[in-house]
Amino acid sequence: MKTAIIIGAGPAGLTAAFELLTKTDIKPVIIEADKQVGGLSKTINYKGNKIDIGGHRFFSKSKKVIDWWLQFLPLDPGYSENTINLRYQNKKAEFAVKKDLGDDNRVMLVRKRKSRILYNRNFFDYPLRLNRKTMSNLGSFKMCRIGLSYLYAKLFPVKPEQTLEQYFKNHFGNELYQTFFKDYTQKVWGVPCNKLPASWGQQRVKDLSISKVIWHAVKTIFTSNKSLDQSGTNTSLIEQFLYPQSGPGQMWETVAEKIVKLGGTILLNTTAGKITGNGNNKIVSLEIVNNETGESKKINGDYFFSTMPVKELVKNCEQLPVPAQVHSIASSLEYRDFLIVGLLASHLSVKDKNEMPVTDNWIYIQDKNVQAGRLQFFHNWSPFMVNRPGDSWIGVEYFCNETDDFWQLEDPLIINSVVKEMETIGILEAALVKDAIVVRVKKAYPSYYGGYENFEIVRRYFDTIENLFLIGRNGMHRYNNSDHSMLTAMAAVENIIAGNTGKENIWNINTEEEYHEQDNS
Repeated sequence: MKTAIIIGAGPAGLTAAFELLTKTDIKPVIIEADKQVGGLSKTINYKGNKIDIGGHRFFSKSKKVIDWWLQFLPLDPGYSENTINLRYQNKKAEFAVKKDLGDDNRVMLVRKRKSRILYNRNFFDYPLRLNRKTMSNLGSFKMCRIGLSYLYAKLFPVKPEQTLEQYFKNHFGNELYQTFFKDYTQKVWGVPCNKLPASWGQQRVKDLSISKVIWHAVKTIFTSNKSLDQSGTNTSLIEQFLYPQSGPGQMWETVAEKIVKLGGTILLNTTAGKITGNGNNKIVSLEIVNNETGESKKINGDYFFSTMPVKELVKNCEQLPVPAQVHSIASSLEYRDFLIVGLLASHLSVKDKNEMPVTDNWIYIQDKNVQAGRLQFFHNWSPFMVNRPGDSWIGVEYFCNETDDFWQLEDPLIINSVVKEMETIGILEAALVKDAIVVRVKKAYPSYYGGYENFEIVRRYFDTIENLFLIGRNGMHRYNNSDHSMLTAMAAVENIIAGNTGKENIWNINTEEEYHEQDNS
């Protein structure tokens, strides 16, 4: 029996393992440095209150991905009577709803999307919608400037479009860029928009533009898209998504259980170390270290999948003939770290109209004087995310670097600072906070600056290593969503089955038109 060594038990690594077990006779061995599976999609349980790191809507344009999810977590039996009719890329599909799940409460909930921007103490729909509230909040003078700058951008676009700043201005106009994109993007990435490549916007924002916002506003007057895959709708305009009852980690914990039952191996709390090659174009072994005992050993494999940061991967390739240029580029790759503070409160100060509790999944904080970038409302993702019904359980997100003073503060000081910020913008009162926790996540976002402009050289080198597959967000140094990461794993396994040594189909995921949001049919 052949063996596949998989570095990382996140969505990409676990998908690769399950695909190998169900479609080949290759045994997967997963190496995971954390004490639990899920990677960036894990769910952290704090005294029964669950934290979703970064927020994970289960949404995909790919029917294959949705089918894959639903085999592990079936749709909530209360969603419909017997079947659900879905539309995928203009094709209809019907799914049966399992009514009798026994004692297993592991299901997918169907959730409504609601995200807003908090700007100047006013709420704006996210993405922006052309409605009475938006115009009232901005004022007629501001709306006029937005319209004129958008018209100017359409008549005189910047060509060639090289930076993210140029991308935003071409698609939204300078006034909207200055109002809603410039400061927030710099808060997320730590660098100005003119230091980021346009490719970031092309991948993440894709075809969303003012004209599509206007068209969507007109369409929603007459109809509402109820299909789960939201065919024909931009990702940023989706109205529904799936969500595991107990958070995203529930999906990956369920997948991990199945992998072990099928004969796969998952080594938690184990770090991937030195990688040894055969002197040519293949890897033969990986050194692994038990984080608790410090014991190290070498394991052999026929295939290797890596979801670890490329920067670390290259550093570990001591026994491979890695060119000096590849080493230099990889060492200059940049990452953005992530810190989230969970705040448990008896109730929140922020209210919706008629003094009702807010029902948002996320609120983006568009205020350069506030360090926090985004709020998650875990109790709105799923009522099962909070231990005590009635409590408010929020996550305050910060985009930072390990070297930042804020990151290095002791947890009580961070919590005090966060609570003060939330008081300042009217989210909650300090006296109502019952508990709090700080979670730090290193290398959460591969950055599109630093050595990234020469990343193609690194990619081409690793593509020459016949039995190595780079998959997932950090493995490919690409800001992929979970479904894209899963598709890269599926494509890699398909290559092994077909005997295809090329990697182009893996790298094309999330760049090919079929994975983009625009429907050209």
